[in-house]
Formats: sequence, structure tokens, C-alpha cells
Amino acid sequence: MRTLYITRHAKSSWDDPRADDFHRPLNDRGQRDAPFMAQVFSSRNEPVDLLMSSTAVRALSTAHLFAKSMGKERSAVQEDRLMYLADLPTLIKRVEQLPDSAKRVMLFGHNPGLSELVEYLGDADLGEIPTCAIVRIDLPIDSWAEASMGLGSVVWSDFPKRHKELQ
Repeated sequence: MRTLYITRHAKSSWDDPRADDFHRPLNDRGQRDAPFMAQVFSSRNEPVDLLMSSTAVRALSTAHLFAKSMGKERSAVQEDRLMYLADLPTLIKRVEQLPDSAKRVMLFGHNPGLSELVEYLGDADLGEIPTCAIVRIDLPIDSWAEASMGLGSVVWSDFPKRHKELQ
């Protein structure tokens, strides 16, 4: 069995017209939502063996906040430049290449690729996953290389707007 947590970066800022897409930071809402959702995730007591993130500022910021909430160092987040705005074929390839020593992996990245990955691997069409959403997919496989379409089951999903205390 393998577990994949697919996490979209928190809300980012468009305030600085000089900032390119890659360097956009989290906005105020993202800075509020990411630590909150990281704590929500940590309270589930579901261990994660590997955290892997796009190298975009907003994705890495989200991943680092999750790592902190899990009691891990920032260096525990493996940076993967190929995940920046990755399309579905790229994301599938990244999943298939995950180390088999990591049975529970959390990916941090971007839409539309992550939403397409959830639909591809999972048994549920969740539509476009919102910012800072987390989706857990269980895959009945012994090796990440065996990941394939429709093989997984969406166990749960969560996102900030489900939590009234953030509204």
C-alpha cells in the first residue's frame, strides 16, 4: 500500500507587478491558511515519509509550513523544479519515480496539474481542487512505478473554506 497526499499551494499574491509567476509569495490569506491546514493535517496523526515540492516560492512556502507543523526541518522538503506548473504526464512520471522506501508521500504543487492527477489516480472527480487543499489517495501497490489510472481511492480531502473558523 502507498499513500499520496496531493497538496495545492496556498493563496498567492499578485500585488507586485514586477514579480514573475515563479516568485509570487503567499498573500495574507495564504499565510493564514497554510499554517492552519498544516495543523489540521498534523492533528490527523498520519505520518509522511517524504515531502516533495515545486520550487516556486508559493509552493515551497506552503511545504515548509507543513514540514514545520510536522516537526520536520525545512530541509526535509525535497525540491523538484519539474513540478513547477507540471502537467499531468510530468506529475505521473514524478509519482512513478518516487523512492519505494517512502510509502507515504506529500506533493506540493499547482493546478491544473494537481487536480488532473487526483482525477487520474483516484476514483473520484473532485473538480478543481482549491488553494491549500489536501487530498489523500491510497494506492494498493507495492512500488510507485505501478501507479496507474483509476487505481487509487480518494480517502479524504480538505481545504480552508470547509473550516468556519477561517471565515
